[in-house]
Amino acid sequence: MRRIVSILAAALTIVGLASCSGSGKGLLPNVSGKAGEVIVVIERADWEGALGDEVRELLAADCPWLYIREPLYSLVNVPTGAFTELFKVHRNIVIFNIDPQIATPGVLVKNDVWASPQCIVQISAHDSDEALSILKEKGATVVSAIEQAERDRVIRNTLLYEESTIRTAVNEIFGGSPHFPSGYKLRMSNDHFAWISDVKQYVTQGVFVYKYPVTGSDPFTMENIIAKRNQMLRENVPGMFENTYMTTAEYITPTVEFIKYKGRDFAQTRGYWEVYNDFMGGPFVSHSFYSPDGSEIIVLEAFVYAPRYDKRQYLRQVESILYSFEWKKE
Repeated sequence: MRRIVSILAAALTIVGLASCSGSGKGLLPNVSGKAGEVIVVIERADWEGALGDEVRELLAADCPWLYIREPLYSLVNVPTGAFTELFKVHRNIVIFNIDPQIATPGVLVKNDVWASPQCIVQISAHDSDEALSILKEKGATVVSAIEQAERDRVIRNTLLYEESTIRTAVNEIFGGSPHFPSGYKLRMSNDHFAWISDVKQYVTQGVFVYKYPVTGSDPFTMENIIAKRNQMLRENVPGMFENTYMTTAEYITPTVEFIKYKGRDFAQTRGYWEVYNDFMGGPFVSHSFYSPDGSEIIVLEAFVYAPRYDKRQYLRQVESILYSFEWKKE
């Protein structure tokens, strides 16, 4: 996942895109395609050349913080002439509009053009070399738009099928809460820690919400975040056997980056979790931020345990829940 960046609003006209938006949006069909899948509309020669290589390097790079290599997105190439109505209702579409007559080269992101909820990214250029240059310069915009669309779909479904009693319980402890979809259960809670998870036979998707007092001048260093994390998990997340508990794996150093999302600033930490004295583990991501009065640090953490399966989509789903956080409305 890349750091969230502002989506570029390029001033160009796209034949077919602009004409499909407007008053008819409410009549659009539901999107098709699998989660994490992107259709790339580009001529075969470009797909097999330098431009296609750059697309794959950008959108099919290894998804970070997974034990086994998985691409960030699964790509499907569709040549321009084959881009029929069947493909136009796909959830994520990247269209290369390469034409010497293009008035203004650039990137345009549009939502809900032929279906809903849909993300369309169009890259317009006079030739393939210019398209390659634009993609290299604006690649973060492309990735951010698709990632945000995937996240918003998860949140949208969560709100439709929400376990509202969990949000009520978490609100009472922390003054705010993410939204949790059907299937999640409140496993345990106390006055500073809540453990919510969706446990299936071979897959666990979990969320921790915890808080602790602000101490020191910089609580958002990686060392401070991980030290508090390990303390909280040792006290509240025991393993299956005596003297086992969840902690942070030390063989790869976690990373921290600072993100602003919908007016909320937080430190995003990524790493691997493991169970001390046992053989369980997997990826985690957390958001750490100040309470409204600045006296406490609130942490939202998502983790996955799926030893038999690919983890990209499981992690993306549970991570999206963190982005649904809202302060309690008085």
